[in-house]
Amino acid sequence: MQLVKDLLYKAGITDIKGGTADKVDAVCFNSAEVGADSMFVAVKGTRTDGHLYIESAIDKGATVVVCEMLPEKLRDGVMYVKVQDSANALGFIASNFYQNPSERIALVGITGTNGKTTTATLLYRLFTGLGYKAGLLSTIRNYIGDKESPATHTTPDPVALHRALREMVDKGCTHCFMEVSSHALHQKRIAGLHFAGGIFTNISHDHLDYHKTFDAYIRAKQQFFTGLAGDSFALINADDRNAKVMVQASQARKVSYGLKSMCDTKGRIVENTFAGLMMNIDGLEVSCRLTGTFNAYNLLAVYATARLLDVDKQDALREISRLQTVSGRFEHIVSDNHITGIVDYAHTPDALLNVLNTIKDIRTGNEQVITVVGCGGDRDTRKRPVMARIATELSDKVILTSDNPRSEDPMEIIREMQTGVPAQHYKKILAVADRREAIRTACSIARADDIILLAGKGHEKYQEVKGKKLPFDDMQVLTDCFDEIINSE
Repeated sequence: MQLVKDLLYKAGITDIKGGTADKVDAVCFNSAEVGADSMFVAVKGTRTDGHLYIESAIDKGATVVVCEMLPEKLRDGVMYVKVQDSANALGFIASNFYQNPSERIALVGITGTNGKTTTATLLYRLFTGLGYKAGLLSTIRNYIGDKESPATHTTPDPVALHRALREMVDKGCTHCFMEVSSHALHQKRIAGLHFAGGIFTNISHDHLDYHKTFDAYIRAKQQFFTGLAGDSFALINADDRNAKVMVQASQARKVSYGLKSMCDTKGRIVENTFAGLMMNIDGLEVSCRLTGTFNAYNLLAVYATARLLDVDKQDALREISRLQTVSGRFEHIVSDNHITGIVDYAHTPDALLNVLNTIKDIRTGNEQVITVVGCGGDRDTRKRPVMARIATELSDKVILTSDNPRSEDPMEIIREMQTGVPAQHYKKILAVADRREAIRTACSIARADDIILLAGKGHEKYQEVKGKKLPFDDMQVLTDCFDEIINSE
């Protein structure tokens, strides 16, 4: 049981009515989870309004209700706490409930359109490799020390987030690296957190189905850095044209990294192959197992963050040389008949462009690049023709297929993608709605030394179709198709 007055610290209270409860046993924002002696926080969500469930929460045992609008009828024995912003209040209440764990761990948040998962995961691996006990909160999976748990959201809800950080502190973790999505920022899921630092990777058009405009998307990301404390650092990719905008109102210490611009941590690509990168970082050469310019930026962000967190330069570079590819991020295999298959999460125009440009830099020119790509249903439709155009301009053959069609007709998504294909490239494309068949087709037309890129799903082990998550793993399907071809020869 915890004191109500302690939980409401920094919650933005404007009024309190009724009730005598001085302690509660739990904090909930989902009425289905409410039990006896709970505090229920009514949050206005994107799909429903928690204020509609206040009566249900009280019936289930809530003795304290935190809300932006007081109900017309107040129930006897219930304390009603009116606040300016319920979503913001929930973050601080959750932090107080779990004894403010983010103040007891070096928490670093990573935001940007691309590179969040890779950067967060590599930082977790680097610090673990150095002997630190660390935590990870990412799109792919979460870790508390070496204990793994599945990830349900890029950034968890405030209660789950502070609970996880509390467990990290209790298990002796000294650092935590977490992705910070634009949705989470807009929904104030990181309220109540104290960050040791924040990283900005890059920004390009994405999630406009949610944010509506690119300016709104930028503003959502910007909130993260504006909210950083003066004792934090704000690390930005100096080569991104929106980097300075991100931190213009930040009180944090501003530092930068890049390959082209004047910056605090400068890198240079010496060699780029499928086997990995040779880079010059901070004046020293280091061999890395990751491939591509986009990964060079990720590695620079990792190195700069490690240095900002007082890791020795040589130790940081040594661990960087040991880091391996993150699942579904330019993950590649080579078939017995010498076809290279690459699986990548590239589901935005910028990410697809980066991956195909990386392949272009590495290829000899004598092989074909065969790209299998689709676009998600019920998401930003504006990127569909753009992604098809990029794929056809930088590939020899393109198979347009399903990604996660969700409630939409896959062929209609493909038709929208086709509108972006320039006339001179139209002969390059095939439309195969079934993703498994599309991958099998790519493998059947590939010859020795050709390169197949499966873009869009990366680490995902499912395909969302008509409200169901069906098992589907790009890498497994690709491996099976390679085996089928070898066995049939």
